[in-house]
Amino acid sequence: MEVDFEDPAFVGDPYPVLARLRETAPIGPQPSGRWLAAGHAAVAAVLRDRRLGRFWVDLEPAGVFEPFNTLHRNQMMENEPPVHTRLRSLVAKAFARGHVERLGPAVAGEAERLLGAVGREFDLLADFAEPLAVSVIAALLGVPVADRHRLRPWSAAMVRMYEVSRTPQVEADALAACREFAGYLEHLAGVRAAEPEDDLVSHLVAIRDGSDRLTGEELVASAILLLNAGHEASVNGLGNGVVALLGNPGELARVRADRALIPYAVEEMLRYDSPSQLFVRTAAADVRICGVTVPAGAEVAALLGAANRDPAVFAEPDRFDAGRDPNPHMTFGAGPHFCLGAPLARIELRAALAALLDHAPGLRLAAPPEPPRTFVLRGYAAVHVSRS
Repeated sequence: MEVDFEDPAFVGDPYPVLARLRETAPIGPQPSGRWLAAGHAAVAAVLRDRRLGRFWVDLEPAGVFEPFNTLHRNQMMENEPPVHTRLRSLVAKAFARGHVERLGPAVAGEAERLLGAVGREFDLLADFAEPLAVSVIAALLGVPVADRHRLRPWSAAMVRMYEVSRTPQVEADALAACREFAGYLEHLAGVRAAEPEDDLVSHLVAIRDGSDRLTGEELVASAILLLNAGHEASVNGLGNGVVALLGNPGELARVRADRALIPYAVEEMLRYDSPSQLFVRTAAADVRICGVTVPAGAEVAALLGAANRDPAVFAEPDRFDAGRDPNPHMTFGAGPHFCLGAPLARIELRAALAALLDHAPGLRLAAPPEPPRTFVLRGYAAVHVSRS
């Protein structure tokens, strides 16, 4: 069956269509020539098979799409081994300095502070999730407080380039954001090279593997990837998940009564309505997946949200279960490109949910959520809530 990724009804609720697709063909071609993987086993195989990879091709005309092309050409997510292995190893060494662990208490404190500053009614996304995510990523990178308000607009403009279709205005806004953000990070890296601090940019500047180190372009590309991927997953993961929890009051009551369920509830939030719905891979050779041969050169879209509701893996997949265990969802990907920032996203989501349970008793929707406008990065436009 053919899927129209731009159909407003599909964007609003893709799961019935994804279920029919999964039942019809866990992996198969579309009339457009792109292949879709919808079953959990098929998605896992697509993401783990080294013959299916990310092979960046510059957008044309190349000069028009700078520095977008440069940022992606030097990004680990858009490369395969040995380039991917080298970039991921260097960035992981910088992460290993304890950055995620040290942020834990600060994330919890910031979540409580933000809830203390909002009124009885507020937009869960604009007033809580977004400033929390910006604060966390900015603190990780070492962006000064005075500059942090610039990060969200840059990220929002850039990630719209990843949707199935885009307008000339979307492209212009994204390219402007790329230029400004890259320029800012180049400046920040220069400052930290001269005066290092205990932040990720300082460690990305200094990290070495023997004589190897990140180039200036690789450092900027890595920092922007961490911001965009971590920010969007955290904001939309929280918004989608809280809407799901509020729509299942019995499960919300379970978590309120037993805070030990918070980690399980967060994983279910990520599974039930994934903030990342689609990852694309390209076949470098003929690849046999789930009994079907994907031809060399074919582009395969791994549908994470479809995999996350596969009844072959998840009992009652359309039911929100705050204590679901095990929960092998695919939201952070799988294989060599598994999200490096997943531990940070989990810390942030757990802290946010705990703060809402503690400081927003009687939390409920004040109005119907404003529906998602895009599919690939799925999140509500606004979630207005009230608390007692």
